[in-house]
Amino acid sequence: VQLQASGGGLVQAGDSLRLSCAASGSTLSSYIMGWFRQAPGKEREFVSHISYRGLNTQYADSVKGRFTISRDNAKNTVYLQMNSLKPEDTAVYYCAAGTRYGSMRENFNYWGQGTQVTVSS
Repeated sequence: VQLQASGGGLVQAGDSLRLSCAASGSTLSSYIMGWFRQAPGKEREFVSHISYRGLNTQYADSVKGRFTISRDNAKNTVYLQMNSLKPEDTAVYYCAAGTRYGSMRENFNYWGQGTQVTVSS
């Protein structure tokens, strides 16, 4: 499966963004989907993931209550709605696909190219 993330940009603190991740080459419903992010000089960290049909989701504590992950299997697309953005949310955001539920990067076999999110204070 090939993944293409989009929707990043430069916003001010408190603003919202919606990231999209479009899948091709395979049916999205075959995968658990996740979002990770990597800030400069830091490890890539888990943000959120969603089960095959979207019935179960999980979030990192740092984004809980502000970010919402969703998926539209008919459109082969996963979304990350990010509200109340903070400067510390600044990072490259990656979508990923896997077949094991959990927040570890090792659970995800396929990765998109990343989209930059920059939040100014």
